[in-house]
Amino acid sequence: MTKTIKVALAGAGAFGLKHLDAIKLIDGVEAISLVGRDLDKTKEAAAQYGVGHVATDLTESLKVPGLDAVILATPTQMHAAQALECLKAGKHVQVEIPLADALKDAEAVAAMQKQTGLVAMVGHTRRFNPSHQYVRQRILKDEFHIKQMDVQTYFFRRTNMNALGQPRSWTDHLLWHHAAHTVDLFAYQARSPIVKANALQGPIHPTLGIAMDMSIQLKAENGAICTLSLSFNNEGPLGTFFRYIGDTATYIARYDDLYTGKDEKIDVSKVAVSMNGIELQDREFFAAIREKREPNASVAQVLPCYRVLADLEKRMG
Repeated sequence: MTKTIKVALAGAGAFGLKHLDAIKLIDGVEAISLVGRDLDKTKEAAAQYGVGHVATDLTESLKVPGLDAVILATPTQMHAAQALECLKAGKHVQVEIPLADALKDAEAVAAMQKQTGLVAMVGHTRRFNPSHQYVRQRILKDEFHIKQMDVQTYFFRRTNMNALGQPRSWTDHLLWHHAAHTVDLFAYQARSPIVKANALQGPIHPTLGIAMDMSIQLKAENGAICTLSLSFNNEGPLGTFFRYIGDTATYIARYDDLYTGKDEKIDVSKVAVSMNGIELQDREFFAAIREKREPNASVAQVLPCYRVLADLEKRMG
């Protein structure tokens, strides 16, 4: 009989709950501890999902008997330090995107993973969305080659609110969080490293202390280019929209859904066992633990993305 993988989830916010939803659908995995900033709200979520242990401190959760792995859906600024703590405690770890908001911290996690040999994965969900997997399969079959990607990442966040409309305890970031999705996906889908990157940012918000608008250009070694526009000032439509322009087709990806350039919907239901990118991401994490292998979106695989982000940050001053 296959051993049940016992996992702790740190971060009981909007995204953390998506992981708990996913875990319920995956055989042989059990969430046994939930870590949250607000104890009462964390207890409420734990009761809803049948999680037996609740804590406000990750260190306490890491001591729960039988714990195998941790998923971190905590504020960006905590990711690297908490990932290091999990690895040092001998636990496999999946860190929600971004791995870090500084290159030295991302490199420290990569070094610790190499030292421990544990599974360390980052939540670069675009690698797992069925829409992007469909395009990837055509690329791997040599049926489609990217000439250009045009990406829009648009939200309305002039106040510090999360996806559920609740106040956040931390500030999100266009470069280190939202641009990370596209920078990684572009290199992954182009199957070529990024060799040139330019960026511009708009004014810094007087309260949030971050740039609310950003424009990024990327070029891969094989000649493919990418243009990325990001905003926290956009009132709609909200989300991230990817246009793949290639030699044999044009595709428009909207999260898990995919369309042709003529806006005809493509059936991607047979691409993977689920239409939910977060669930597919979590399935890969647990499969890698069971099979004792490197996962897709491992820390080592996504590290080049964070090198590009660090370079862009310097260029924007």
